[in-house]
Amino acid sequence: MEKIASPFVRNSASVGGNLVMAQKNGFPSDIATLFLGLSATVSLMTSHRLEKLTWEELLSRPPLESRTVLLSVSIPFKKDRNSKLLFETYRAAPRPHGNALAYVNAAFQADVSLCQNSILINNILLAFGAYGTKHATRAKKAEEYLTGKTLNVHVLYEALKLVKLAVVPEDGTLHPEYRSSLAVSYVFEFLYPFTDAHSAISGGPLNGINDISVKEVYETSKDGCISQGRKQTLLFSAKQVVESNTEYYPVGEPMKKVGAAMQAAGEAVYVDDIPSPPNCLYGAFIYSTKPLAGVKGIQLESNQLTDGVTTIITFKDIPTGGANVGAITMFDPEPLFADDLARCAGDRIAVVVADSQRSADVAARTALIEYETANIDSAILTVEDAVEKSSFIQIPPFLYPKQVGDFSKGMAEADHKILSAEVKIGSEYYFYMETQTSLAIPDEDNCMVVYTSSQCPESAQHVIATCLGVPANNIRVIARRVGGGFGGKAVRAMPVSTACALAAYKLRRPVRMYVNRNSDMIITGGRHPMKVTYSVGFKSSGKITALHLDLLINAGISEDISPILPLNVIKALKKYDWGALSFDVKLCKTNLTSKSAMRGPGEVQGSYIAEVIIEHVSSSLSMEVDSVRNKNVHTFESINLFYDNIVSVGEYTLPSIMDKLAVSSSFFQRSKMVEQFNQKNTWKKRGISRVPIVYETMQRPTPGKVSILQDGSIIVEVGGIEIGQGLWTKVKQMTAYALGLIESSWAEDIVEKVRVIQADTLSMVQGGFTAGSTTSESSCEAVRLCCNVLVERLTPLKK
Repeated sequence: MEKIASPFVRNSASVGGNLVMAQKNGFPSDIATLFLGLSATVSLMTSHRLEKLTWEELLSRPPLESRTVLLSVSIPFKKDRNSKLLFETYRAAPRPHGNALAYVNAAFQADVSLCQNSILINNILLAFGAYGTKHATRAKKAEEYLTGKTLNVHVLYEALKLVKLAVVPEDGTLHPEYRSSLAVSYVFEFLYPFTDAHSAISGGPLNGINDISVKEVYETSKDGCISQGRKQTLLFSAKQVVESNTEYYPVGEPMKKVGAAMQAAGEAVYVDDIPSPPNCLYGAFIYSTKPLAGVKGIQLESNQLTDGVTTIITFKDIPTGGANVGAITMFDPEPLFADDLARCAGDRIAVVVADSQRSADVAARTALIEYETANIDSAILTVEDAVEKSSFIQIPPFLYPKQVGDFSKGMAEADHKILSAEVKIGSEYYFYMETQTSLAIPDEDNCMVVYTSSQCPESAQHVIATCLGVPANNIRVIARRVGGGFGGKAVRAMPVSTACALAAYKLRRPVRMYVNRNSDMIITGGRHPMKVTYSVGFKSSGKITALHLDLLINAGISEDISPILPLNVIKALKKYDWGALSFDVKLCKTNLTSKSAMRGPGEVQGSYIAEVIIEHVSSSLSMEVDSVRNKNVHTFESINLFYDNIVSVGEYTLPSIMDKLAVSSSFFQRSKMVEQFNQKNTWKKRGISRVPIVYETMQRPTPGKVSILQDGSIIVEVGGIEIGQGLWTKVKQMTAYALGLIESSWAEDIVEKVRVIQADTLSMVQGGFTAGSTTSESSCEAVRLCCNVLVERLTPLKK
């Protein structure tokens, strides 16, 4: 017997707590199943005596008494030279619960030996848990059947039938068939690699060991144990070396991200971590559940959980001189609240304000909205509906992309054609860790301080001031850090901070909002869905001669930043030389929540569309897709034709980058290995590809301010927002480098003296917005220019 030393268990207290949860509350414990699969035993100190039990006996007993102490957990280990040990654990869990609770977990242990190039099962233990029973159990009939048998497909098949009979969820368990099938699949994956049939078909076990027999698999194991999936023939070792350039020290030096320790310790302050001021209220959105309907009134259900409700804020509460505005971009503004007509499911109708966030959320969720649907047109929910009803958002001429070449001529040159093929791209939710949140605090002289999780505090300030009808200098917006943005904390964050500020302005009390995940997913929007119909002509060699696209973009109910999407899509699509390129792009206005910027808006879809077409062409010609990609990569002449002469001689490096990647990754050798693997493996397939991507970067003006205090410490303010991308870290390094020009030996010390502080719209004006992957660099340049001025002033003083 060996006392357990496992990464799963830190001490007996954690095991005991897990056990109590499993016994009393039906908690689907992973540890309980693990120990059952390991034939663990436990030592208990009860009020009467010391007891030793098997883990299985412990699970079947009533819950432990509060005075019982779990002293130890031990795992028996018997090593036999003539046999080997198999052990694996399995688990599958749904994402909505954060992977915490499994559908099924399992732990399998088998003692096996080699018998005439086959595997003999001397003993086996199959433990399953979390599938809808009070505690983890064993499939004992399957164990008895397998014990003493030589493993082959017939034996495995009969064992799987017994496992299916053993793993039966109790009545009322969700997805019972799925859970049973998972259990069966786990046993299959555990044992099938060691059947003679698998050896004949694929040359080796399922988990990546190919071209070897069952005997070789058995004999190549170490220390008497077989651990599947350890030999990965397609994996290559790698090493990354960061070479520093001391000329710009400490810029580019590997260093711990600023704030990383605080974030890891949970000490970093996000908006929701700011302590609530006295008399603080909490808000939650009441939004439409219908895509298009009149709003006649709102009624709150009366129950104990909504007793703390203070009031409901609607468009009628916007002060005189203010405007019903929730978001402003370079295009048309978006209303904060629906007035008499809700234009989409998720359209904000009101904010309910209560004395706790829970009361506000419950009141908003249970609110009864009286709708009027008579004499109202049917909702436009798809791009096809929008085309039929000519519901479009205008694309400004300067944002409409340019076509290339003569499509008709290109199609005439083609040996093959694909006509009117379709591809549909769905939407995507941001799934930031921190949902939309804001805190608004009324200040003296009709002013307001608003803390917000926003990528563009300056825009939030402008929208709030416009809504309240006050000067912008009455509104101070502060953004310290953002818990994930991906574009969702840009335009889509504005209505949250504006609604919060409106409620605080009306009630003259602090108001905060933390939008719960369900509401956030409904009202925030996300990536633009698209429907693409394409016709493409190409030669037998794989060279494409012409491409036409009919592109329908679902923009939702308002413009947001949607008019920039067509240009972004086509720019990304132009990464290949299509010969001639024509298109018809329509921006469809539908009764869906407004779609917005999301990590590479348009570029992601454009690149995806390009790859779909390349894959389709290669499939039609039965050619390797990589060779078709190579045939259509731009030359220097074609890229200037497609991108309006933006590249000079020597600047177009994509072909050479692809060649270097092929060499450094052993791409072609690995492609052959993948092909061989797929020929030999029935159930598992592999793939490998190299995909070029182009992305146009643009630098926007970004302010910066560097202040040196009396003790030599340094305060830096920039327009960029820290969203986890390391902006503050880069800014600190640039500050140290630039001020170190006075005396280079100071640079290392200066890093520790620099503090980058939160964005404040009344301290750092014209901050712009953080997006496009260049804000860190722009902020660093602003800081460098500031430091140049300071160096010029301080150098004479040093001398």
